[in-house]
Amino acid sequence: MSFTPNLPVSYLIRSATQDDGNTRKSREEWKKLKELEEARKQGNVPAQTDEQGRDINPHIPQYIAQAPWYFGSATATLQHQREQEEKIKEYHKIDTWYQKGIISEKPKKFRKGACENCGSMTHKKKDCVERPRKIGAKFSKKDLAPDEVIIPPPLESDYDGKRDRWNGYDPSEYATVVKEFSKIEEVKKLIKAQKLESELTQINGTNEEEINDDKNAKETIINAVTLIADEIDEDLEDEDKYADSFDMPGTKHDSKQRITVRNLRIREDTAKYLYNLDLNSAFYDPKTRSMRANPFADAKSNPNELKYAGDNFIRYTGDTPNIAKQQLFAWEAIDKGIDVNQQSEPTKLELLYREFKEKREELKGDLRNTLYDKYGRQEDFEAPPVQLLLAQNESYIEYSRTGQVVKGQERAKLKSKYEEDVYIQNHTSVWGSFWYQQCWGYKCCNSFVKQSYCMGEKGLQLFKERLENEADENQTQNEFENRTSKRIKIT
Repeated sequence: MSFTPNLPVSYLIRSATQDDGNTRKSREEWKKLKELEEARKQGNVPAQTDEQGRDINPHIPQYIAQAPWYFGSATATLQHQREQEEKIKEYHKIDTWYQKGIISEKPKKFRKGACENCGSMTHKKKDCVERPRKIGAKFSKKDLAPDEVIIPPPLESDYDGKRDRWNGYDPSEYATVVKEFSKIEEVKKLIKAQKLESELTQINGTNEEEINDDKNAKETIINAVTLIADEIDEDLEDEDKYADSFDMPGTKHDSKQRITVRNLRIREDTAKYLYNLDLNSAFYDPKTRSMRANPFADAKSNPNELKYAGDNFIRYTGDTPNIAKQQLFAWEAIDKGIDVNQQSEPTKLELLYREFKEKREELKGDLRNTLYDKYGRQEDFEAPPVQLLLAQNESYIEYSRTGQVVKGQERAKLKSKYEEDVYIQNHTSVWGSFWYQQCWGYKCCNSFVKQSYCMGEKGLQLFKERLENEADENQTQNEFENRTSKRIKIT
């Protein structure tokens, strides 16, 4: 990269008149500049420097290194690529401090040009942030507000300085917090020492009057800081007492940091949705984290023997169904005029429900006995054992290779889920058992009207007459067509 000054036209004209037009470079001078540029790129010649003595990279393109004509640079420079000083904005840095709050005491008189609402000189009535008074400070001249701090310009600040919430904070204010906590620690030590001494007196059986004389000095200190001692959190003492012996699955305890983190569930347990990964298994609702159905329903196992049998099984085990039955009994009792409530009178409801069940069993027993006396013995109503139902019998059935019954009882026909062999309106056949000319009907009476009353033999006779009439009509029509066709041929 070779530098050529890019000067204004007026300057070139002026210099040409002064130097008699000898400002142009010759061919040899351009050739030397080109060789110098190649040598700088190869590193054989030191790099060109700017006005501040810094090296200029020879590989920078010329359109970047060349200054514009209005910049007015006669030497090689990169100053036009840097941020200009007149355009650099000054910001409030994060380490700068500015005053906050009020700068004066409350004024005693209303001043001219102050806020008509509160009486402060640093803002007007439309910018006042106080509650609008019924009678403004201009007229009441009471409770005048002090002046606030106005931050001098420039108001601009960088990103961190604008969001620095600790700007203006005095670190010495934290000393009061340290003092308060140190006093609390001293009081805690004194209370612990007092408890230890009281325990020793109970064990050793020493005279309490002698010990009370030694405690007079400590009691004066304790009484001086009782207000601070009341602020001690009792929960912290409970955590210190029980945290060392606290060992439970699903919790994380660190004795050094004195923290216990309770997880939502024990991580060693299997999640609900991982018991059965079949797509047709029980539905898991991720929003409520509930699985109401049993995920092991296909296994047909006893739910009481499973680790998890669904939320509904857990929800309706134990006394839950009994409570629901009692609540239903209470509602029915209220409808019949008995005043009882499960929440306010649970004992009364329990006694009434027990009495109701006993009477119901007695009535069932009496009804059963009357049925036995009227229709037979109790043994006749009981079913035989399961072993006898599935035992061998004397019925002999012989099948062929294709599965057809050769000897014995024929296989029963499979029935669909719809009702079969249901005869209505005195019909002996079902609808759809008869078909004629794209119409369905009943075969027993040849009727094409659905849900019509069966006409029996009369309906069959009417249908035969209809067929005969249709045959006669077809014969006459054919004769007529034959005659017409002969006449057409003759003509």
